[in-house]
Amino acid sequence: MSAPMEPTVTDPPNAHVQSRAQAAYAQESAQALQDRLIVEYIPLVHHIVRKVTAHLGRRVDTDDLVSAGTVGLVRAARAYDPDRHAEFKTYAYIRVRGAVIDELRSRSFASTDVHRQVRRIRQAHAAFLADAGRPPNDQELADRAGLSLQAYYRTVQEARRQHFLSIYGLGDDEPCLANLIPATTTSPDHQAQKRETTRRLAQAIQELPERERRVVLLYYERDLTMKEVAEVLGVTESRVSQVHAGALFRLSMRLGGETS
Repeated sequence: MSAPMEPTVTDPPNAHVQSRAQAAYAQESAQALQDRLIVEYIPLVHHIVRKVTAHLGRRVDTDDLVSAGTVGLVRAARAYDPDRHAEFKTYAYIRVRGAVIDELRSRSFASTDVHRQVRRIRQAHAAFLADAGRPPNDQELADRAGLSLQAYYRTVQEARRQHFLSIYGLGDDEPCLANLIPATTTSPDHQAQKRETTRRLAQAIQELPERERRVVLLYYERDLTMKEVAEVLGVTESRVSQVHAGALFRLSMRLGGETS
């Protein structure tokens, strides 16, 4: 009688092959997630382009802006890490809007005359503040600068159109005012600077005249369009545009320096 056969022992799978298979699966899963995010948030690109171009006061070819925003969205999806970043919508908003603004800036809309007028208004603001001990209202600022009120509004609106007067320049590209400075680094110095800038911006917004403060919060915090803000406040869209531009000017003066 022959001895019973020993059970066959299967060699363990090659650890290197198994590791590569797991890595390939993880890569495929990550790619699927990225593709899903890109498809899901394409409407966000169009929303941002519409909002950015709504008050430019000129016809703008939006195809290039949508293309630039889409590239920003793809890059956001590729770089997104849920363990390090905020929710994807917020993270993507920052990158898409930044890409759209960069594309607009590359078109060099800036006018020397508008820069000169803005410097004149800034000097008038500083002089009034030194004399009166308080910021001027719009009429007082226009008078001090030697401008009509309508000329003052036209100047700050044009400054906004040329993207050197922008709340995004003051605090970077994020839709929520509470998080205007994206955390690009975790260093203690950077985090402290971010907290201080956010605190100063929030304080400056609180000190705006009531109507300007409401426009800023509705436009940025609630992410409404100019038309929607006008409907909420019961005024014309052109009036909201004037108030918005004036608010940005006040914030730029309070936080210091010309933004870009």
